[in-house]
Amino acid sequence: MTVKKGSTPDLFADLVTERPPEPPRPPAGPPPPPGPPLPPDDDGDDSILLHDSAARDYLEYAIAVVKGRALPDVKDGLKPVQRRVLFAMRELGLSATAKPVKSARVVGDVIGKYHPHGDTSAYDAMVRVAQPFMLRYPLVDGQGNFGSRDGDNAAAMRYTEARLTTIAELLLGELGEGTVDFQPNYDGSFDEPAFLPARLPFLLLNGASGIAVGMATEIPAHNLREVAAAAIHKIEHPAAGLDELMAHIPGPDYPGGGQIISAPADIAAAYASGRGSLRVRARYAIEEMARGAWQVVFNELPPGVSSARVLSEIGALFNPQPRAGKKAIDQSAAQLKALMASQLDRARDESGKDDDVRLVFEPSSSRLDRNEFVALLLTHTSLETSASINLVAVGINGRPCQKSLTDLIGEWCTFRIRTVHRRTEFRLQKADDRIHILEGRHIVFLNIDEVIRIIRQADDPKAALIERFALSDRQAEDILEIRLRQLARLEGIRIEQELDKLRGERAGLLKLLASDALLRRQVIREIKADAEKHGDARRTIILAATTASRSEVAAVADEPVTVIISEKGWARVRQGHGLDLSAVVFKDGDRAGSAQECRSVDSLVILSSEGRAFTVAIASLPDGRGMGAPLSSFVDLGGGKIAHVLTGRPEDELLVAKTSGYGFICTYGDLLSRQKAGKAFLAVEDGATILPPVRLAGKDHLAALSEDGRLLVFPRDQMKRLVSGKGVQIIGLRDAESLRAVVAAQGPRVTIKGMVRNRIKTLLSEDRHLALRARRGSPVGQMTQVTLEAYPEP
Repeated sequence: MTVKKGSTPDLFADLVTERPPEPPRPPAGPPPPPGPPLPPDDDGDDSILLHDSAARDYLEYAIAVVKGRALPDVKDGLKPVQRRVLFAMRELGLSATAKPVKSARVVGDVIGKYHPHGDTSAYDAMVRVAQPFMLRYPLVDGQGNFGSRDGDNAAAMRYTEARLTTIAELLLGELGEGTVDFQPNYDGSFDEPAFLPARLPFLLLNGASGIAVGMATEIPAHNLREVAAAAIHKIEHPAAGLDELMAHIPGPDYPGGGQIISAPADIAAAYASGRGSLRVRARYAIEEMARGAWQVVFNELPPGVSSARVLSEIGALFNPQPRAGKKAIDQSAAQLKALMASQLDRARDESGKDDDVRLVFEPSSSRLDRNEFVALLLTHTSLETSASINLVAVGINGRPCQKSLTDLIGEWCTFRIRTVHRRTEFRLQKADDRIHILEGRHIVFLNIDEVIRIIRQADDPKAALIERFALSDRQAEDILEIRLRQLARLEGIRIEQELDKLRGERAGLLKLLASDALLRRQVIREIKADAEKHGDARRTIILAATTASRSEVAAVADEPVTVIISEKGWARVRQGHGLDLSAVVFKDGDRAGSAQECRSVDSLVILSSEGRAFTVAIASLPDGRGMGAPLSSFVDLGGGKIAHVLTGRPEDELLVAKTSGYGFICTYGDLLSRQKAGKAFLAVEDGATILPPVRLAGKDHLAALSEDGRLLVFPRDQMKRLVSGKGVQIIGLRDAESLRAVVAAQGPRVTIKGMVRNRIKTLLSEDRHLALRARRGSPVGQMTQVTLEAYPEP
C-alpha cells in the first residue's frame, strides 16, 4: 500500500466500496516463468510505503522525546526545559543577589521565548530544581510554598517567587564567553544555548530521572567534593578506571541522607554496567525517656520516601484490606497485623521547622528488644528500600546510551577541557581586539596635533588618517568617535597601562592554548576553587549491613490466647488462659459454642461437612472487643458447612470418625493446609456425618457406641494411622445403623450414662464389651440417651 505525501490514507476504503469480480483462477500447475522487469514508474508520483512513513515518523517522535524532553545531557546534566528555565532567569537578571520576582513572570518568558508548551511543564521543571529534598544542590532559590517531601504540590506560580542560587552561576557564568553554541528558538526570534558551560559535572551532582521512548534514566545524586576529586583525577590520569574513580566516589549521596547498606562490590557493579539497585536504609536514633521508656526517632529517609508514606504503610499494616474478590485478609497479613499490634504502640510525625524529618515510633513495652523492634519497622515499611541506578544520558556525541561512571566523568572532562579551550580562544580574541583599538588610540596621543589638523582640514578624515598613520578601518573609526575628554594626558597613561596588562594576558593565553598540560592544569585549578567554595560534607553514609528479612512465620508474638466460638460459627480471640467467659456477649439468636485455649502462633482447623480441612491462623481472628467474625469469611467452604473447629499442636494425635462407623488416627499437623480452599482430608459417605475428633494423648483404648446401644471397647493400637482417606471400620454396623459416639480411655473401662425410667443411671463397661476392632459389640442395657465418658472421670 502506498500513501501520497501530504495525504491521509483511507485504510477502510476497501471495506465500503464495491470491488470488481475476481478473474477465474488458473488450473493448478507449475508457476509460469518470470517475465521481464516492469518499467519504472515515471508518472512523477512521490508516494511512499505506509510502513516506511510510520517508521520514520515514530523514529522522529522517539528522538524528539529522548533528546528534547526526557533525558539529561552529560555536558550540563539538564533536560531542555530545565536549561531554558535557567537561561530565561539569567536573561531576566535574577542572580543570587537580585530581588526575586514572581514565578509567573519567569514561566511567561520561558514559554513565550524558548519552550512553546504548557505553563505547567515549565513551572513544574522550575519547582523541581528548587526543591532541596529532590536536588542535592538546588539551582533555583524559591520563595514561598514549593512543595514538600510528603508529596504536597507547590503553590500556584502567581503566589511564589524565585531567583537563581549561587551554585547556578557555575552553569551560567561563562555563557557570554563563546563557550557554547547558540541555536534559534522555536520561531527564530531569539537565540538559546544548545547546552550550558557547566564548570562541574552537574549530571552526577544532582542526578536525573526520566522516562523516554524505549529507555529511561535514574541517576542518583553525588557529593560535590567527591565528584570534583574524581574529575581532577580523571583529568590528570585519562586512563583511570572505575576502581581509581571509586576511591574518590564511594557511592551516591542522596539529598535526604540515609544509609547505603549494599556491599561495595554491588555499588561497583552498578557503576561499571550503568544499571543496578542499591539498598538504602533510613537513619535513626533511640531516645531514652523517663522510667526506662524509650522511642525510636528516624531523621533521615531513603530517596523517594516521605513521612506520610511511611505512616500510611503503618496504617495499612494495622488495618489490612482483603484482596479484590476475597472476603477476608490473607493469613500472612493477619499475622503481621497481630505482630505490629503487639510491638508498636504509637507512631507520629513530628517534622517541622526544627527538623525536616522526625518520625517517632513508641514500642508497646520498654522490655522489647530494641534491635528487633527497629528491624520490624525496616522490614515492613519503606524505611528500608531499594534505589535503582540507570545511567542513561545524552552523550558528548549527541547520542543517548547507557553509560558507566567512568564514561560520565570522562565525557564531562573532555567537554570541560574543550569549553575552557573555547573560552581561552574567545578571551584571546577579545584581548587582541582591545589591543588593536588601544594601539590606535596610542597613536593619537603621540601625534595629537597632527591628528586634529587632519580631522579639521581633510575632506575624508577617515581615509586620511588611515593613509597617514597606517591605521585599520576600525582604528580610524574609533579615533573619529573618541570624546574630547579622553584626550587628556592622564588617559594616555591609562592606555599604556592597559596595553601592558593586555599584552601580558595575551601572552599567557597563547601559552595556555599552545600547551595541553597547562590547559588541564587550568581546568583543575578552577574545579578545586569551585569545590572549595560550594562543597559540603557527605549526607549519606555508606556502611554495608544485612538486609532486614521479611519472615512471615516469625511475624507473631507467642502468647497464650483463648479462641471463643459461637454456635453459629463466629470467632474471636482474647488474651490469656483460664478466663471467665460468663460475661461474653453474642449476637441476637446466637450463643456460646466452645472456648479453646491455645497460643497466638497456632492455627485453627475447620472441618467441613464434606470432609475438607481448612486452616486459619489464630492471629488472623479478630480480638475479643467486638462480636468477632464468621469463620466462613476466612475460608472458601464451597458447598459444605462447618462441622467442627479445633486447635492443637502439630504433633497432637486425633481420632477422626464418622457416623458410618469408619475412621482413622492422624496428627493435628495432617489437618493443616496453606490453601485457602483447604485440602481433601476425609471421605464422607452419603448420609454420614463427622463425629467430634477425639484427642488421644495418654490413652490406650477406644470405645465406640452405636445408635442402637451397643458398646465396643478395643485397644488403640488396632486402629490404623492415615493422613487422609475413608479410614477403617471401627465397629460393625448393619444397614440403617450408625455410630453415635467414640471416646478414648486409659484402660479397658469407660463410663456409660443414660436414662432408665426417666432417671439418670451411670454404669461401667464390662468385660463383655471388650473385643476386637470392627466387631458389633454388646448392648449396654435398657438405657436411652446413652453417652460415653472416659473412666475414671477427669
